[in-house]
Amino acid sequence: MPKTYEPISSQTLASTQTTITFSSIPQTYTDLVLVIQAQVNGSPINTDGNINGDTGANYSFTTLVGNGSAASSFAGTNASILRYATAGYTDNTFGHNSINHFFNYTNTSKYKTVLCRANNAANGSSITTNVWRSTAAITSISIIGNPFAIGSTFVLYGIKAA
Repeated sequence: MPKTYEPISSQTLASTQTTITFSSIPQTYTDLVLVIQAQVNGSPINTDGNINGDTGANYSFTTLVGNGSAASSFAGTNASILRYATAGYTDNTFGHNSINHFFNYTNTSKYKTVLCRANNAANGSSITTNVWRSTAAITSISIIGNPFAIGSTFVLYGIKAA
């Protein structure tokens, strides 16, 4: 990662888990980047989550998916989840790589935007943009899957101000 990225916390799973949470996130950076390298065991292979434990209908998202021969999109409004990009997931196979950028996470006068990208050579690529309709600073981020396999890694970075 560039020198402006500082690792805040990381988790490598020693047992399967359905929920990973980063809490007590320091408020000393401009943005956050969450990198997920995981395997999901079972269906569905979607990865969702929430911010600050919010499970209300306060999220909207749009997802674009492509695999080299076909493309599709879908959207959700007034959703109760944050939708991570998941094109890279393959059931019971490692290879998922998801990079999720949380912009202006400490700003208490704006809604939060989260840009999520994922890819896998076998499945293609996807990009998802989310809006969390809250002006609260982000202090915790959860990732929810079905379940994540042993060895899956989750790393949260802070981006320093330029």
